[in-house]
Parts: sequence; C-alpha cells; structure tokens
Amino acid sequence: MKRIIFHADVNSAFLSWEATYRLHHLHAKTDLREIPSAVGGDQEKRHGIILAKSTPARPYGIKTGEPVIDARRKCPDLVIVPPNYSLYERSSKAFLKILAQYTDRIEQYSIDEAFADMTGCTSDPVRTAHELREQVKRELGFTINVGVAENKLLAKMASDLKKPDMVHTLWKDEIKTKMWPLSVRDLFFVGPASEKKLKLLNINTIGELAQTNPDILKWHMKSHGLLIWQYANGIDGSEVITTPPPNKGYGNSLTAAHDVYDRETAHKYLLSLAETVSMRLRADGAKCRVINISIRDSELVFYHHQRKIGEATDLTIEIWREACRCFDELWTGYAIRHLGIHTSMIEYGSFRQINMFSKVDYEKQKKMETAVDTLRKRFGIDCIMRGRFAPDPGEKNSGIDHMGGGISRERRTVDYSKEMII
Repeated sequence: MKRIIFHADVNSAFLSWEATYRLHHLHAKTDLREIPSAVGGDQEKRHGIILAKSTPARPYGIKTGEPVIDARRKCPDLVIVPPNYSLYERSSKAFLKILAQYTDRIEQYSIDEAFADMTGCTSDPVRTAHELREQVKRELGFTINVGVAENKLLAKMASDLKKPDMVHTLWKDEIKTKMWPLSVRDLFFVGPASEKKLKLLNINTIGELAQTNPDILKWHMKSHGLLIWQYANGIDGSEVITTPPPNKGYGNSLTAAHDVYDRETAHKYLLSLAETVSMRLRADGAKCRVINISIRDSELVFYHHQRKIGEATDLTIEIWREACRCFDELWTGYAIRHLGIHTSMIEYGSFRQINMFSKVDYEKQKKMETAVDTLRKRFGIDCIMRGRFAPDPGEKNSGIDHMGGGISRERRTVDYSKEMII
C-alpha cells in the first residue's frame, strides 16, 4: 500500500490565532492578517523581537526574529500586538483535535504544525487534504497549508511551496519539476552555514545538490552532507511518531530586565530557573546527572560550563547549588544579560541510594518539594514561594520572578482591556 503522509502547517500561526480571536471574541473590525502587522515582544523587558508577521508586512522586509525597533523603522505604521501563549496553546489543541478526526497517527512537530499518517485512511488524499483545510478554516477561523506526499520530508517541503491556505502534493515523480528548481536554502535541514558551504561548491539549487557526488559532500560536510543529499533526492524513511520520545534534557533560560553585575543577583536568577527545571523533572519522573549553565553577556557573547554530579537528582536545592558552583567557576565579572540552566544524562524511574555523607536528606526534601508542586498545580504557581523572593516592605514584588524561564509571565496571557482593539 502506498504511504500517504500529510504535513499540516498553520499559516502565520501566532498572528492568525491573534487575529481570529480578536475578530470573533473581541469584535475587532480590522483583520490583522490584512494589514501590515506583527506579534512582537516588549522592548522594555528586552523581549522585543518579531515573532510572527502578516503577509502585507513582508514587502517592507520585516523578518521573524528581528528587533521590534528595526521593524518599526522599516514600517512606521506597523501594528504590533503582544504575544499570548495561553491563546496559542488553546488554538493548537483545537487544530490537532480536528486533525485527529482524520487519523489517530499524528506527530505534533511544533505548536503550529503536525504530520499525519493517512495511509489507508483515504482513497483521494488531495480531496481529503482540502476537506481538512476547509474544516479548520470553517470551524476555527484560521487557515492552514497541507502538504501531501509519500514521506515526511516531501510532505513538509510540499506544505511550504506556496502560502497561504493551500494544498500541495510532492510525490516522488514530481521532485524534479517542483523541488529541484528551488534554492538549496529552501531544503529542510539546510541552514545558513550549510548554504554557504554548498555555494562554495557552486551548488545553488536543490537539483544541483541532488546530482552532486555524495562522496564530495561527505568530504566537505561529513554526515550532514549525506543527509541533505538524501533529502534533495526525496529519500526519507522516518516514521510518524505518535508517542514523543523521552526527553534527553530539561532546561530553561531567561533574559534579565537589566544587566546583572553582582553574584548574589545572578544566584537568585539561577534559583528561579532551578525551580522551574526541577518541577518539570519531577512531573516526568526524571532525574539528571549533568547540570550546565549558560550566560550571555551584554555584547551577546556566549559562555557555558557544566558539572557532573554523583547522584542523579530532581531536587531544586541540589540543582541550584550545582548551578551556582558552575556560575562561580565561569563568571569573571562581565555584565550578564541572559542566564540558563540545562540538564542532561536523564534517568527515568531510578532510585536514590542512601548516602551517609550527603548534605541533603533526599527523601524528606523530595516530599517537601513534591507537596509544593501539588499546591502550585492546584492553586497557581504564586500560591507559595521561597522567602528570598518575597518583596521588601512597601514593594509589590522583588523584581525577580520566583519561577523564571520559559515563557515569561507577560507572554502567557494578555489583558485585552488594556489593548486597543481596532
């Protein structure tokens, strides 16, 4: 039986979801998708980058990931709305719920795209893809692209051929006419560095890459050269993975509201990160053996350092102490803009041996931290916090979020009563 794989991708997801919500729930008169607009972070909190843009914003040269201030210079009338990750999560779930009506073999690839194995589910995949596209638009109000092919790679390439609100096929007998004329930068897994190397070899299109001797690519680009040569020829044997594999690492990072110049404040930020990382570890029944910290200074120079610990842990206090040791060994006094904690060598279901030399009563500490997790899950993450994050008398907060990293608070939801709905 011929394999049939769909790749469904929401068009300008964050902006589309915001536009749809404003039109249908806040009675907006203007569709953000039809004017130069973008979803962007708060410049004052140093999250000021463009996260998504409308189609009318593209002629101005506005790019995802660029600073908001640069985007405004290109288009002074650009309408910028704040991110709302709570809305995005709800919209993503609604999108996947519709996709699940067509097949139970679904792999969520990101918050706004998914692969679906439709083998045996349809006799006319193009018609079914259009039905899916139209149902999402009718029931949820936003548009998607659907790529139809024999494997995941070609399905993803197909969904990107032309946007928005389209269905494209990329069967193996269509590769030469539809994919090979494209620039190598349009091939999945070819980033800026790979594109530069390929251009030095006078390889500018996917077709030229496909017809290059793979031994030459291996010589210049090692195993990655062979991989992209296979992709250029439409070769991909990967399966649609319905159950995500276990995490190989857990981490979180944050950008400080102001540059940090002292050790005590940096340690406080690391504690807020350790809180969220350890909570995720405990939720998944996981422990880590390696703790790594990362720092970006005010010039965006990156530093990192890691330590391997004797006993795998999921305790906030142990992860924080090791992170602080890493920090003290790494930091030399430069201004700190960004901090992160990352863990690896993950173990699932492992037990902790009693160690008479341990500085922490693991079982007692684990019960306490698990109880705190339960309270936060039931009553909200702010129902209990460590004393060092308590604000000084007369202040509303300490200036540092006690549960730091990941999606910042101002991006988790939006107070629309303070927004100008046009």
